[in-house]
Amino acid sequence: MRGAARYGIEHEVALLRDDGTLADFTSLRYSEVAAIVDELPEDPADRRDLRIGDAGIRRKRWYAEGFERFDDDGRLVRFDPKGIEIRTRIHDDVDAVTGALERDLSSLTGVAARHGLHPLAIGFNPLRSAYRLEPPANAFELAAQAGSPEERTAHLHMVTYGPDLNLSFPDSPSDPATMADAGAKLTHLSPYLVPLSFSSPFRDGGAWGGLSARTAVRTGPRPAVLVYLDPSDPLQVSDPSLTRHAGIPAEVGRIEFKAFDACPDPALYAELLSLLTGLLRDTTLPGRRTTPDAALHRRAAVDGLHDAGIRAGACAALDAAADALRGEPEHLDRLRSLRGRIERRECPAQDLLARRRRGGPVAGLPARTPAIR
Repeated sequence: MRGAARYGIEHEVALLRDDGTLADFTSLRYSEVAAIVDELPEDPADRRDLRIGDAGIRRKRWYAEGFERFDDDGRLVRFDPKGIEIRTRIHDDVDAVTGALERDLSSLTGVAARHGLHPLAIGFNPLRSAYRLEPPANAFELAAQAGSPEERTAHLHMVTYGPDLNLSFPDSPSDPATMADAGAKLTHLSPYLVPLSFSSPFRDGGAWGGLSARTAVRTGPRPAVLVYLDPSDPLQVSDPSLTRHAGIPAEVGRIEFKAFDACPDPALYAELLSLLTGLLRDTTLPGRRTTPDAALHRRAAVDGLHDAGIRAGACAALDAAADALRGEPEHLDRLRSLRGRIERRECPAQDLLARRRRGGPVAGLPARTPAIR
């Protein structure tokens, strides 16, 4: 890819109640989430960059994230929420898009607090590893699931929280071959990149022994990257998908990295966007994959950057990105910060685990007696 990039962020958050318990699909009602979203502003200008969707739930930059249930005739009859998603408009630089996310997160935090709920950035539901359809899917829903690999595995996202980091390059071609190559490049690199974001060391009520339950469960069955093509272009057939038709004109040419865990600090998103920019500008790295390497992602999910092979891949990716971004000091400053994280083998999950060891409540898990050393 060549030229300046444009950026968007979609950031999922879980919700905690005032008492620190997790409000997930087992207890969170759609009416609770809707009451929060209703208080947040609606700007018709957002629709240039953001898709609304068939059910009309996504009218704003904030919307209820969850799973839709339909009757046999295709009428929406229930919505099981897992949290709230924030979407930014498309911006011309990294600081602008992360600044927009911070402002919208602040607005959400203030409104949600009045309803007894508080946003939490974590990569995986710390209490439950699965969402089961009750009642089981009916004929209409089964037919919809057969429509694409992502529909078939949509239930997996009910226990995961992550960002979609979106990049587009207006000066680059957006033909199917160019876009698929860009997506395949990032898909190949994904297991070396995602450990920088790991924030899901808990599942089923405690530490599971790794750093990203989200990566272990999700990536492989679901895509690491999606690229958006003009609706007239042919799609590349794969499972999970790599290519998708754009739903609105602004999506054409968009490259969406989907495999990072939700990050508690938007500054890390800024660093990761610079990394992705450099990797997409790079012309030297040879690896390509149409679908994610599920086994390598599961390996990365356990030890992250403490795994020497994963760390070496991350360093190689960072070096290539830095070479591609020479002369762009703001990007390079962010890459230097990432290099420090790699050298320290650092990710947000480690802070969550340390807080848990100290005995305090964390990520929706109750306080516990600290471990005796």
